[in-house]
Amino acid sequence: MCDRLIIFDTTLRDGEQSPGATMNLQEKISMARQLETLGVDVLEAGFTASSPGDFESVRQIAGVLKKTQVASLARCNREDVDTAWAAIKGALHPRLHLFLATSPLHMRHKLCKTPEEVLESVDLNIRHAAALCPNVEFSAEDASRSDPDFLVRVFDTAIKAGASTLNIPDTVGYAQPGEFAEFVRYIIERTPREREVVFSVHCHNDLGLAVANSLAAVRAGARQVEGTISGIGERAGNASLEEITMALRVRADYYGCLPGVVTEQIYPTCRMLSRIIGQPIPLNKPICGDNAFAHEAGIHQDGVMKKRETYEIMSAESVGRSSNLIILGKHSGRNALRRKLETLGYELEEKEVDLVFEGVKYLADRKEEIFDEDIEALVLEKVYRVPDRYRLISLSVQSSDAAIPPTAAVVLEARGEERRQVSFGDGPIDATFQSICQVTGRRPKLEKYQVNAITEGTDAQGEVTVRISENSVSAVGRGAHVDILRASALAFVNALNRLAKKEEEGGGQTW
Repeated sequence: MCDRLIIFDTTLRDGEQSPGATMNLQEKISMARQLETLGVDVLEAGFTASSPGDFESVRQIAGVLKKTQVASLARCNREDVDTAWAAIKGALHPRLHLFLATSPLHMRHKLCKTPEEVLESVDLNIRHAAALCPNVEFSAEDASRSDPDFLVRVFDTAIKAGASTLNIPDTVGYAQPGEFAEFVRYIIERTPREREVVFSVHCHNDLGLAVANSLAAVRAGARQVEGTISGIGERAGNASLEEITMALRVRADYYGCLPGVVTEQIYPTCRMLSRIIGQPIPLNKPICGDNAFAHEAGIHQDGVMKKRETYEIMSAESVGRSSNLIILGKHSGRNALRRKLETLGYELEEKEVDLVFEGVKYLADRKEEIFDEDIEALVLEKVYRVPDRYRLISLSVQSSDAAIPPTAAVVLEARGEERRQVSFGDGPIDATFQSICQVTGRRPKLEKYQVNAITEGTDAQGEVTVRISENSVSAVGRGAHVDILRASALAFVNALNRLAKKEEEGGGQTW
């Protein structure tokens, strides 16, 4: 008999703090719905005290999810707790998640508090949170560098105050698997408790050990694991939930503990996140990378053809990578598109399906076959983009190796007014961006420019991702088109729209 492991997903909170991983409201709601389809038990929707935009996204997600618990992060102070509760109180299954640092380093230099003051704050604020919400989690920030006996005192205080989940974070990725397992086991065995509580871990990947540390903690008795899809997050990221899930599935004999994740939804979830944040899945990424189930060596190919298990410890189908028989083209109808969208994890309203359908028809005239990746790009472009302050109407670029420098002419709608501009540049992309900047009156710094082919073939759509910054505010933009120059212009305009939106909302995240 296997124990049940609780999966706590923080893709929309800790994951979004990864540079370039910012999502708008519609993208967050879409991702939250897919995470519920994936079967995560708890979804940390955000840190409500960080900005009005974060508060609103948490509030709306709380009103959407039906089965998954919706958590909001809060510091150990009354104002944070009240703000978090205001955002999640409409959820069917709310959870308040409080945190406070417990390591000597953090208490002395960051909090400027004594250990006794930390204990007092834990007691006071968890009691307040528990009076609002029966489901309260407490995280001891930088737990892995804390004195274990003091951490036992902290957790004893938290339990008596009303916490039902106690989280042991390796906040800076310092711990080693064997060491962390011993630490977690020590805390679990020595923490007094008169009622059932769940011990959790939240590991960071600074030394590449987040998954290994999380799995070691499961062996030591932890029954909740916190992480993100594809391991995105602060610095080097968090524990990758898909890797943890499949390790527990493949080696159930060793761990004796299984999550309730629908593994066939793993790949669609990773793909959706990749498309939303504009960060390709690395080829060699375990579980979801394109090479994860690829075999080039002749010996391996021969072995797999004779018996798959010779070189594959799990099947591609088990993580949702089976081929789909719905092929879209110029003669496909709305019902076929709707079915395809459902298989990809998108729940769209009828008017949104119509927008994507128009894009499919346009694309079908320019490509022989439309792939899943093309559909995902259309959904992001047509449905989930931020409201346009600027909109690209047309683009004409001329470039040669003659004496005339590259030239770009753009027609752009800016604040409801159609504007035109022609500019020179060092190359066609530079000329395009120069024209857009002159039309909009903005001069952002281009920090990143990345091009990927969405699918194979010379008729593939090109996907461009750009990151720009201006006045200490940064934004990521994405664009996809069969013409890479137009894709670049769309990405740059999308980034400008996101930059304007972030400037309007203000705010940011911590921890």
